[in-house]
Amino acid sequence: MKTCIATVSISGTLSEKLEAISAAGFDGIEIFEQDFITDSGSARDVGARIRDKGLSIDLFQPFRDFEGLPGALRAKAFDRAERKFDLMQELGADLMLVCSSVHPKALGGVERAAEDLRELGERAAARGLRVGYEALAWGRFVNDHRDAWEIVRRADHPNIGLIVDSFHTLSRGLDPNSIRQIPGDRIFFVQMADAPKIDMDLLYWSRHFRNMPGEGDLPVTDFMRAVVAAGYTGPVSLEIFNDQFRGGSPRTIARDGFRSLVTLLDDVRRTEPEVKAELPVIPPRQVLHGTAFVEFATRGADGDRLRAQLSALGFAETGRHVAKSIALWQQGDIRIVVNEEEGDFAGSAFNMHGTSVCDIGISVASSADTLERATALGAAAFAQAPAVGQLDIPAIRGLGGSLLHFLDASHASVWREEFGVERSGPHGAGLVSVDHIAQTMTYDEMLSWSLFYSSLLGMAKAPMVDVIDPDGLVRSQALAAPDGAFRITLNGAETHRTVAGSFLAESFGAPVQHVAFATQDMFATAEALEAAGFEALPISANYYDDLASRFDIPGEELERMKRHNILYDEDENGAFRQLYSRPVAGGLFFEIVDRSRGYAGYGAPNSPFRIAAQKRLAPPKGMPRT
Repeated sequence: MKTCIATVSISGTLSEKLEAISAAGFDGIEIFEQDFITDSGSARDVGARIRDKGLSIDLFQPFRDFEGLPGALRAKAFDRAERKFDLMQELGADLMLVCSSVHPKALGGVERAAEDLRELGERAAARGLRVGYEALAWGRFVNDHRDAWEIVRRADHPNIGLIVDSFHTLSRGLDPNSIRQIPGDRIFFVQMADAPKIDMDLLYWSRHFRNMPGEGDLPVTDFMRAVVAAGYTGPVSLEIFNDQFRGGSPRTIARDGFRSLVTLLDDVRRTEPEVKAELPVIPPRQVLHGTAFVEFATRGADGDRLRAQLSALGFAETGRHVAKSIALWQQGDIRIVVNEEEGDFAGSAFNMHGTSVCDIGISVASSADTLERATALGAAAFAQAPAVGQLDIPAIRGLGGSLLHFLDASHASVWREEFGVERSGPHGAGLVSVDHIAQTMTYDEMLSWSLFYSSLLGMAKAPMVDVIDPDGLVRSQALAAPDGAFRITLNGAETHRTVAGSFLAESFGAPVQHVAFATQDMFATAEALEAAGFEALPISANYYDDLASRFDIPGEELERMKRHNILYDEDENGAFRQLYSRPVAGGLFFEIVDRSRGYAGYGAPNSPFRIAAQKRLAPPKGMPRT
């Protein structure tokens, strides 16, 4: 099954779009007339350039306001069609999209529309061309794919077929399963788009908020399952209108589009096995077992500060690498790798970002299958020559050029072989595991990285949350494995004045702003941390006065929370306590959390108070961090 994308979906000139689409791995394009018109080349030249990129032109569009017109308007519509047929033949495109009319003078009637399409089919056939008819969700008389199919059926011409678009069907709440009853060979083309659920005018929603399959809230997999069950085997294309994408990198948007389509088709293959279409075969999303390690790139005085903070958190250095300047720090099932090696990847990461998380190890069922799936979805594999005694573990590039390593049971010996460590770390302050890792990025990158994690690792997305910073807004979205074994929060900054944006700017795009560790007894951990010299982020006394008015917390417990600067939240599933460190280096900080009885959130109501406390400790605006 061919993968395609409409040129309107990404930004740039036509040449830039073609370069990005080809590099992403697509087979073909839908060429939008506007993209052709704004190019300086002739139709023959543009067609040749497209094919030189290894791409086919699978659809020319759009042709608007055709069917149901009276008198002279009807004649003019056929004249327009003949001119577009001329252009298509020069381009080397054989299929044109006709969308249902919104013309104010158009007349309704299924037979009238079918007659118009039948005549158009005759004219197209004389040139060896085909026409696909699509129901716009806001079409004047035809706004349902079932009505469009009835018109195509009555037109009864081999060169006239149906085009179905997931947005036009799903935005109206139509059941996509009705597509299963349409003969697959009468569907000429399939367009896919997702969208967040927003209650607004359909046309405005479509023109500004579509996104890639898997990035929104529409049941796009159900739609595509119905299409392939009908027997359709032709191209599947992305038609995306999105204000954010129009200003984005063409290569990034094209790469995300390809990833979304391959993921969608893989999901369809697994849930609709009895299909005729040839769908991509890639390994499934792997079961996640947790965070294998978090690696920091550091050096010099920064390294001393990081080690001091780890000691205050109850970690202990348990091993040194057999060949490199790398130390392993442990506590419970947590492994922190402190890498001061200048000649490898961590050295370059430190030179770019300063002390930062440069690598995250994820425990998976199969590292080889995870890597194969990642590269099939367009991720860049990473490799560097291993040092003496160093195991070769599959890895890809992640956010900000950082690394993600995938470890499975075959890598159980890595800690013994490289660091001489056999088991879990000491009890320390009672930290038992990594609860979540918070990644910071620009807001424009959030959809891309949300798609990355959900398509590769099968992590479920929580609803996006607005985090209020005194100097702006930060959007936050959490993704988690089904059992919570691995969690990531994505924090999108819209301005450098926010805490998140400031971290991003000052660290030159470091990918992780904080790491959260889990404890099973927050008060015992807080007392142990205090004894170890840990300095908690000081929280305003006003916070605890307000807390007493919102939750039924015993007075003695509230006082203990206040003494240790512990924040609190609860929902219908349980309670949540969290404790923050002061900034370590460049705005990096740590969090300790205690989840009880099924609380699945991240303490979002406490974020404004945490941010305000951090800003009170920050240097005056315009002064660099130390």
